[in-house]
Amino acid sequence: MDSILCDELVQEIFRRLPPPSSAAVSLVCKKWLYLLRSSTTSLSLCFIQPPFLPSFTSFLRSHPFLSTLSVTVTSTVDSSDQLLLSVASSCPKLRHLRFLNCPVSSLSLLSLSVSCPNLVSLAVTLFRPLCLLWLTPFKSLKELSIYSAGNSGELDSGGLDFVGPCELNLESLLLTGIQSSDKGVGFLWRNCKKVRTLKLKSCEGVGDQASFLAFLECLEGLQEVELRTCRGIADGVLLKLAESSVMLNSLLLYDGGSKVGLLHFLGQSKCGGSLQNLDLRLPLDLDNNHLTAAAENLGSLRSLRLQSCCLVTGEGLKILGNAMANGLEELALINCDVVERESGLLTTLGQDLKRLRKLDLSFNDMLLDKELISMLVSCNNLNELKVRGCRKLTNLAMVSLAKCCEKLQSVDVMYCCGMDAQGVEFFVLNSPNLRLLHVEGNKVSDVARTWASHKSIEVVA
Repeated sequence: MDSILCDELVQEIFRRLPPPSSAAVSLVCKKWLYLLRSSTTSLSLCFIQPPFLPSFTSFLRSHPFLSTLSVTVTSTVDSSDQLLLSVASSCPKLRHLRFLNCPVSSLSLLSLSVSCPNLVSLAVTLFRPLCLLWLTPFKSLKELSIYSAGNSGELDSGGLDFVGPCELNLESLLLTGIQSSDKGVGFLWRNCKKVRTLKLKSCEGVGDQASFLAFLECLEGLQEVELRTCRGIADGVLLKLAESSVMLNSLLLYDGGSKVGLLHFLGQSKCGGSLQNLDLRLPLDLDNNHLTAAAENLGSLRSLRLQSCCLVTGEGLKILGNAMANGLEELALINCDVVERESGLLTTLGQDLKRLRKLDLSFNDMLLDKELISMLVSCNNLNELKVRGCRKLTNLAMVSLAKCCEKLQSVDVMYCCGMDAQGVEFFVLNSPNLRLLHVEGNKVSDVARTWASHKSIEVVA
């Protein structure tokens, strides 16, 4: 084969192989191992113990064309800076780097900026006190994720954060564990004028008072916001978004907020004409008043995802469904007991939301076949359905899926205890557009597996 195909063609073949085949290819001969590594552009490495540095460096250098690298060390590491310096010196073509669980210093990150000038995406773990001046040389960086790892015991950076204007080119920013005492974050807020996506997780604050004022100015141009477990700042963010963010098209709010702040945002927000995606997991903070406000103000909504919303009733969902009848394309009611509690709710929603393309009713343990089927008969345009963890559903639901939803391309029926191999086989054989099926391996018969292979259907167990 080596004499028939040139190296470039062999490498192109290797690039198209599924990941599990790479291990087998590397064992054929030394030349194939070399060609495989030379054709590899993406690696994900996870170490239980810190790797031996010379071996780690040698391994990286045997992959000269790496553009994407993820390195995670699950144990405590004293040599994290040396590992990052090894990455910097061995992978000059890197464009995407995730270096997690190992807090690194500003000096090693400055070295990274010199060695990998084309880096566009970076995720790192940092010790407090946060000092982010090392970002200045990263001229190509567009996406930044920072995970805080507690205090290093070093002295506060003091006034080093208060430098002159230095506009960064960041467009996407993810921060975790930020506190109100983190002065260094102010550098980000003052110099990130191009950020369009902001994700905050487990943040008690956004820096000191000066940082907060700069943070509020950053909110005006945002298009996508995610707040996960940020109860201390959620209200302030929502109020500012409602007041000035006319470009916002996506909001995710999990486990934190207040009824008053959320109601103000849903009812008074200036982004009512642009907001298309709303994802809420607020067990005790979301009720029918919020759904009514959304129905009246968010006319452009295309995707609504609700999780564990205990206080919502069928009345609120029906009002929302009726208002969104001509626009909503995705609906998720995940672990929402109203689905099980109010008979006929899904029937009404199905009749109103005939433009639905995606439906997620996962983890509604007591959802019955008749309730799901009564909705599906009206949802003829569905191409994605998830009912993972709906333990009461049976083969009857699978038969109805095949008959009512011929456009389905992706289906998730994992952990649906009432379904067996016979129902899965019937669905696979009678779903002409199916491309992806999530189901337990023991429910896939030989006939279904053969048919799936023949029809290019991916079965994920």
